[in-house]
Amino acid sequence: MLLLASLIVMLFGASLLVGSIHIPAADVLSILFADGDGAKPSWRYIVLESRLPQAITATLCGASLAVSGLMLQTAFRNELADPSIFGISSGSALGVALVMLLLGGSIGAGAVAVSGFVAIILAAFVGAMAVMGVVFFFSTLVRNNVMLLIIGIMIGYLSSSAIALLQFFATDEGVKSYMVWGMGTFGGVNMKHMPLFAGTTVVALLGALLLIKPLNALMLGDRYAENLGVSIRRVRNQLLLVTGLLTAICTAFCGPVSFIGLAVPHMARLLLRTDNHLVLMPATMLCGAVVALVCNLVCFLPGENGVIPLGAVTPLMGAPVIIYIIARRM
Repeated sequence: MLLLASLIVMLFGASLLVGSIHIPAADVLSILFADGDGAKPSWRYIVLESRLPQAITATLCGASLAVSGLMLQTAFRNELADPSIFGISSGSALGVALVMLLLGGSIGAGAVAVSGFVAIILAAFVGAMAVMGVVFFFSTLVRNNVMLLIIGIMIGYLSSSAIALLQFFATDEGVKSYMVWGMGTFGGVNMKHMPLFAGTTVVALLGALLLIKPLNALMLGDRYAENLGVSIRRVRNQLLLVTGLLTAICTAFCGPVSFIGLAVPHMARLLLRTDNHLVLMPATMLCGAVVALVCNLVCFLPGENGVIPLGAVTPLMGAPVIIYIIARRM
C-alpha cells in the first residue's frame, strides 16, 4: 500500500513534467508552488490548464474504474466481470451517442434544457444505470455466472449496433466529434469542470468504501450474507448506484476506457494475496490510479509526433494480465 502510494506521487509528478512540449522542472515547480512570473504564459497554461487536470483525472478515473470492476467481480462472483464486459460502458457510450448524434448535443424537456458536458454526463449516467438494471434483473433469473456474462456481452453488442446506426444517419461533424470522444483521453476535464468531476468521483468512491463489509459478506454466499443481517436487494441497489455513477462520470469525460476495471483488481489480488475488501478495495483504488497514470504517460511518449489515443494504450496494459490470470487457472 505504501509502495503504491509512493508510485502515485512519483507518476503524478512525472505527468506534470512529460508532454509534447518540454518545460524545465524548475519552471514547473515555480508555476505550481510560486507565482511563476518568470515562466512563459504558454507554459503556465500548459501546466495549470492541461497537465495538472489531466493527472488528476487519470488518478481519479483509474481508481473509479478499478473499484467498479472489483465490486462487480465480487457481486457476481465472476473474475471476468467489469463495466465494459457487462456492457455498462457501452450503455454509457450509447447515451452519449444519442445526445451527440441524435439530439445535437442538448437535452430538453419543456422549458428546461441542458447542453454540453452536463447533457453528456446525464446521458452517460442514464445509459450506465439502464444497463446495470438489466444485468441485475437477469441476475435474479439466471444463476449461471457464465450465462450472465454472455448476456452482458450481448447487451454490449446491442448498444454497439445502435451506436453504428446513429453514426450512419448522423452528420459528418457529429460522427467526427463522437469518434474523437470514443478514442478516450484523460485530457477531457479542464479546471472549470474539475470540481464537478472530482467531487462526484470522490463521493462515489467513499460510497464504495462503505460497501466493504457487505461485499465481504457476499463472498460467502447470499444465504450466509442474509443470516448476517445483510439485505441483498439493498446492497445490490447501492452497488448499482455507485458503479453506474463511477462508470458514467468516467465515460462521459474520458470516453470508453477499457481493461482497467477488468485487470486492476487481479493485479491488486496478486500483490496482496487476499480477498478481504477491507484491504483489497483501497489497494485496488491505488493500483488503478497507478495504472492510469502510467497509461497517461505512455500516451505522450512519441513527443512532438502527437498523442496516442488512450483506447490504444489500456489494452496493452490490461490484456497481458488477463492472459496471465487465465493461464494460471488452466
